[in-house]
Formats: sequence, structure tokens, C-alpha cells
Amino acid sequence: MSVISIKEISKQYGDFKAVDSISFEVPKGKIYGILGPNGAGKTTTIRMINNIIIPDFGQITINGEQVSPKTQEWIGYMPEERGLYKKMKVLEQLLYLTQLKGMEKSDAKRSIKMWLERFEASDWLQKEIGELSKGQQQKIQFIATIAHDPDIYIFDEPFSGLDPINSEILKEVILELKKSGKTILFATHRMEQVEQMCDEICLFNKGRVILEGDLLEIKKRFGNNTIEMGFRGDSSFLENLNHVRINNRSANFAEIRLLEGADSQAILKTALNHVEIDKFELVYPTLNEIFISSVKKYNEEVTA
Repeated sequence: MSVISIKEISKQYGDFKAVDSISFEVPKGKIYGILGPNGAGKTTTIRMINNIIIPDFGQITINGEQVSPKTQEWIGYMPEERGLYKKMKVLEQLLYLTQLKGMEKSDAKRSIKMWLERFEASDWLQKEIGELSKGQQQKIQFIATIAHDPDIYIFDEPFSGLDPINSEILKEVILELKKSGKTILFATHRMEQVEQMCDEICLFNKGRVILEGDLLEIKKRFGNNTIEMGFRGDSSFLENLNHVRINNRSANFAEIRLLEGADSQAILKTALNHVEIDKFELVYPTLNEIFISSVKKYNEEVTA
């Protein structure tokens, strides 16, 4: 069952078509990732789902209802441009935002205090937002998004500005929300987070959807065409391999994409002649590789 349904929506600003006839479905209880380069149309689409801007064409429904101020109440939305009031104190700010979503003050206080404790931020209650660091403000923005316990969450670049420890806490909370039956849509550039969290993805480029569906099925479609190699020794032999692209390389690791004409056994034989192999595994491509390949292919087709 789809919670969010997007059908042939478009949005144009003057001569610029930000979103060009896109469609996708966000299933209930799943984490759905929207990916794409800057300017691909991700944020515009999210704003249309949130009824902040209106599509020129097409239809968006949430739980079968046309988007409206009513459907906004069902969503916890964390925009890319953070919207906290710098002079307000943390508790005052969070109470204001949760009550805007219809929570009773006593319920809001309980929820806010619980989440502040979870994020080790209980002593910030009487601090002004402007006193907090960027990462601390990010935590408060996240709490403001989830404290009223909606059924649908939409996060636009939720990990921006967070250090690895706090990114991990955020990831854990999002996965817990999914486990409790919530539906989650988020846009991000952090491919590793998408691989760890998302059930389905939608890849945008130049206002169009160029790849969409179950993440594992997409990886299978691209095939076992990537070698992960761990080794000890001089890595210069990698520069002489034929019919490959080196996607990722360090002193003792390489991620190698096999192109047409490549022979994985020949690569292994060459490697053994130069270095000591710790790992040699044929795997599905990383999401980063799928992202780069899909965008490159689409751009070549458009300009052909």
C-alpha cells in the first residue's frame, strides 16, 4: 500500500523546469530515499508533497487524499534550510512547534523531554537557539520534526552538519521509527546512509526520475560487476589493468568496476604477481557507483 503517491507532477519557474513529469510511490512502513545531484528537483518535489508549493501539473495524494493543509498535519517535515528562531529558548521553541501540530501542552512537554534525554540535550532547555552550535541546532530541528509523533516523516538532508557519532544516533532513531511502522522519505547526498537504511530509492537528474525501485533489486540489475580488493604492497599495478574503472582506491584497497571485455580472473592473476591479496570479492556495485553510472548514462542520452 502506498502512503504517498506522485503522478506526473511538473513544476516550472520561468524557462527552468525544476520537476518534469515525475511519478513514484512511497510504500507504507518503508524508508524511501530520494537521491540526485544539486538542482535535480529533490527539494522542489518534497515541498510539493508538503503542500508548500503547488505543482503546475499532476497529482499528489497522501493516504488517498489530495495534499492540503490537512495532510500537512500528518507529516513531520525537516527542511534542508533549518527554520529555528534564534532568540527563542529550546523548550519554548519546541513547545511552540509541537503545539502547532496539534499536541496538547502536557503531552508535548513529555515528548520533548524524552527526546532531549535521548539526544543528551536535557540541559539545553533554557538555552537560546542562537547559543547552540550548528550540530546542536540540528538535533533540536530533528526533535521538532518527530516530537508530535506523526505517521509520516520527510527529512531533507537530515545528516548535514552532524559529526559521525550524532549521525549514528540519528540513523538509529530513524530505523526505530521505521520499526514502529512509520513511513519515512528522505533526500540526501550521503550514499552510505542510503545503503544502510533505505528499502527503496528514487534517483533524480535534471528534474526527471531516471531510476526507481527496491534498492537490492536495482543492485541485482546492475550485476556482480565490481571487485573489492584488499592487498599489501605497491598499488601501481592498478594503473595498468585493462577494461576497468577504479572507483575507490587507497594504500591497501581498491574498488574496481569491470567494464566490457574485463576478465576478473586475469585481474586476480595480475594482482597476485604484484601484491599479497587479503581480499578479492566480486560484489554488487555500490550505490555511489550506480548513482554515477546512471547520471552519466542519462546525460549522454540527452545530449546524443
